[in-house]
Amino acid sequence: MLLDGVWFRYTRRAAWALRGADASVTPGQTVVVLGPNGAGKSTLLQLAAGVLRPSRGAVRDRPSVVGWVPERFPADQPFTAAGYLRAMAALRRVPPAAADRWIERLGLAGHAGTALTALSKGTAQKVGLAQALLARPGLLVLDEPWEGLDAQARTLVPEIVAEVTAAGGAVLVSDHRGEITGLPGAVHWAVAGGELRVDAPPPARFAADDADEVVVEIAVRRAEADEAVVRLRDAGHRVLGVREKQISAVRDEPGAAR
Repeated sequence: MLLDGVWFRYTRRAAWALRGADASVTPGQTVVVLGPNGAGKSTLLQLAAGVLRPSRGAVRDRPSVVGWVPERFPADQPFTAAGYLRAMAALRRVPPAAADRWIERLGLAGHAGTALTALSKGTAQKVGLAQALLARPGLLVLDEPWEGLDAQARTLVPEIVAEVTAAGGAVLVSDHRGEITGLPGAVHWAVAGGELRVDAPPPARFAADDADEVVVEIAVRRAEADEAVVRLRDAGHRVLGVREKQISAVRDEPGAAR
C-alpha cells in the first residue's frame, strides 16, 4: 500500500490534519504509528483503511481485504455479539465458523447472546477486533487496540499481529504503550502537527537493549490482574504475558506471592 502525497482536512476551511504524506507499507511489515493526542494518528489510520478519502493525493494498492479496528467500537447496533459477528462473516463471505473461532479465542462465549449496546467497552472492543479478523486481512489497521481490554486479551494483540504478518499481511497500529515495538520487522512512523515522518526512532523507553533486560515473574490475585498490568505498563515495563498459575508451582515455592 502506498500513500502518495496525501493531504486531508475535515472541512474546506479547517486546518490540514495531514499534509503531503508519502509512505509505503509492504507485505509482512508491522508499522507502529506514534504521536501525541491530536497529532493526526487516527486520521492517518482511517485514510490507510479507506474510512476517509484524501483531500489531495491518493492511497494506492490497498489490499482487497482490510481489517479496521477503531479506538472505540460503534456498539449502538441492533445485534447480539454473536449475531453481529455472524452477519459480518456473511458480508465477508466466510463461513459462520470463522465467527465462532474468534468468539472462543477472545473469550466472548459468555457474551455471545448479549446485545452490543449492553456490552462493556472492553468487551465491545473485543467484538470489534474479532470482526476485523474474520477474513484474513491483507492490511490490518488498529487504532489503540488495547483500550478497555482485559489483561489476557491485551496479550493476544501482539500475537495476532505476528500471525497476520507471518501470513503476508501488513499491520498499521497506533501504539503509545510500546507493546508492538519489539516484534520482528517493526518500523516506526511519527505524526506531529499533521506531518508524517516514516523513519522515526522508537521512544527512548521502547528502545532499551534486550541484553540489559531481565524477566521478573509476579503473581497477583485474579481480580487484581488488569490493574497490575496497567500499572506495570504505565511505569514503562514490558508485560510479556498473563497466564494461570499452576497449583503445583505454588506448593513448590513456599515464598510465592499470592
